[in-house]
Amino acid sequence: MIFAAKAQTDGDAVVKALKTGSADQIAGYFDSFIDLKLPEKDEVKSMGKNQASIALKSFFNESGVKGFDLSSQREMSGTMYIAGKLQNNGKGNGISLRLKKQGDKILIISIRIND
Repeated sequence: MIFAAKAQTDGDAVVKALKTGSADQIAGYFDSFIDLKLPEKDEVKSMGKNQASIALKSFFNESGVKGFDLSSQREMSGTMYIAGKLQNNGKGNGISLRLKKQGDKILIISIRIND
C-alpha cells in the first residue's frame, strides 16, 4: 500500500514534468539506461541516461513540445505505465513511459513516442 502511494506520487511528478514540456525535467527521472523509441527512428535499447537526455531534448525542441495530456496511468506488479499525447505545433505525438521502482524512488526505464 505504501509503495502504491509513493509510486503514485512519483508518477504524478513525472506527469507534471511532461506537462511542462521540459525534456530536462523528464530526464531527471531517467534510470541509468533506458529504452528509447522516437518517431521515424529505430528503437535504441539500453541507451545511457546522458545520451537519452540529449536525444529527448532534441526531439522536444524540433517538435515544439509544449505540454502533455494524460490518457492513462496505472501500476502493476511494481511497474508503472503512463500514456498520453504530447502537445506541440502539429497534431501531437503519442507517448508511453514505463517506470520501475528502484530503491525509494521510481525511474523511467522506457519511453516510446510515435506519430
